[in-house]
Amino acid sequence: MDIKLVLTDIDGVWTDGGMYYDNTGNELKKFATSDSAGVLFLRKSGIPIGIITGEDTEIVRRRAEKLRIEYLFMGVQNKLPVALDLCKKLGLQPEKEVAYIGDDIIDIPLLQRVKISAVPANAPEYVKKHALWKLEKRGGDGVFREFAERLLTHYGLMDNILQWYIERLGKG
Repeated sequence: MDIKLVLTDIDGVWTDGGMYYDNTGNELKKFATSDSAGVLFLRKSGIPIGIITGEDTEIVRRRAEKLRIEYLFMGVQNKLPVALDLCKKLGLQPEKEVAYIGDDIIDIPLLQRVKISAVPANAPEYVKKHALWKLEKRGGDGVFREFAERLLTHYGLMDNILQWYIERLGKG
């Protein structure tokens, strides 16, 4: 498999992009728990994950920590330089070894630069035209898992990962 790093946006991919506030001003986000399986599948395949998001919230930090995401960049308004810097540090070529999923205008430069790019079903059409894969799920509805599974299926790895998990679960 030539993909050595998966990068992802958060809002509009892992969440539905909505911002919810309670009566005391606390911000809330809903994450699809099924996306965590995508993280596990990629980790089992030896592929690290990086989050690059314009948001800078404790909520995102906690989600990344819970899932043991290897790289987290928050408060980023121009994602491409951050991604390129990470690739340089890791010795990777984005056009040959990186996959990315994003959903909005801020993601277009990175979608154009990586080997495999994807967008959720509810991304705007002007963003979709820059992605290799237009996914079926909407942001916040498990689209990151769909992306991970499609990536691993594309490289013929998904069946082995599923078999490993099934055997592992069968051992109780």
